[in-house]
Amino acid sequence: MLQCIFLLSDSGEVMVEKQMTAHRVDRAICGWFWEYVLAHAGGDASKVLQVVVSPTHYLFQVYRNGVTFLACTQVEMPPLMAIEFLSRVADVLIDYLGDLNEDIIKDNFVLVYQPNILKEMITPPNIVSKMLNVMTGKSSNLGNKLPDATASYVPWRTTVVKDASNEVYVNIVEELDACVNREGALVKCEAYGKIQVNSSLPGVPELTLTFPNPTIINDVMFHPCVRFRPWESNQIVSFVPPDGQFDLMSYRVKKLKTTPIYVKPQLTSDSGNCRVNVMVGIKNDPGKPINSITVQFRLPPLIASADLTANYGTVDILADQYFMKVTN
Repeated sequence: MLQCIFLLSDSGEVMVEKQMTAHRVDRAICGWFWEYVLAHAGGDASKVLQVVVSPTHYLFQVYRNGVTFLACTQVEMPPLMAIEFLSRVADVLIDYLGDLNEDIIKDNFVLVYQPNILKEMITPPNIVSKMLNVMTGKSSNLGNKLPDATASYVPWRTTVVKDASNEVYVNIVEELDACVNREGALVKCEAYGKIQVNSSLPGVPELTLTFPNPTIINDVMFHPCVRFRPWESNQIVSFVPPDGQFDLMSYRVKKLKTTPIYVKPQLTSDSGNCRVNVMVGIKNDPGKPINSITVQFRLPPLIASADLTANYGTVDILADQYFMKVTN
């Protein structure tokens, strides 16, 4: 699975960045790739192999008209699938933008990064539309009416918002990536967060979002509706929200010192029998209470049989996948 896609100019500048998973890929990988281009192709990305292996990622690249489409992943995947995907993305952009170069991408950044306008212009194919195309002789699904967003000075928001209830909901989803040693001490911990917004506000509202301690937030990635200047100067998220659900921003918090739960693993082995004991509990730290905990771990396929029990909660076993799930 691809983790991210970068669009690079002919000088190695990152023009567009699209993270596709919660584990954000740092832009430093683009710097490594461009150093590779300079060293092996004299700065000409069209002469570089389409599959490049870095110390940390597998890289796939497609070069079109001075623009390099670069995709990254940390797991093995069919290279032709990634190359075909990047080629399709490049072909679609050329079809709708007429051409493809650095200036065109920067001038049409909203269309490239947030293609909702294209979704409104093109009706999805179905049986009825196919029958009508056969009867009328038409072969295009392009609508005759321009999207409402094209008449607004804010491209991601329509001029007329339907069913506006004057409400906005904000949901913060965070994922902890932590390593603990055999004594249960925390070795490394990072948090990957995403702020999801569901807006149903009339007019063109301007919203702001602040954090108690924004200095710990790193590697932020914003929706195009966010204004960069307030964030760069005062770490305030100021934006005009689109109508409906969207991801406002994603971020990462490094070097966390504690976690809301503790994990203490123990492993003993004797004469081909292995005993794994995992103790999980909630710390007595002040803060929002934890409603439930789910422990999941995969057993190796070489295991002939297993007797899994839990002193609290229920145990679900998927024998065909050697997967155990404990829920309190």
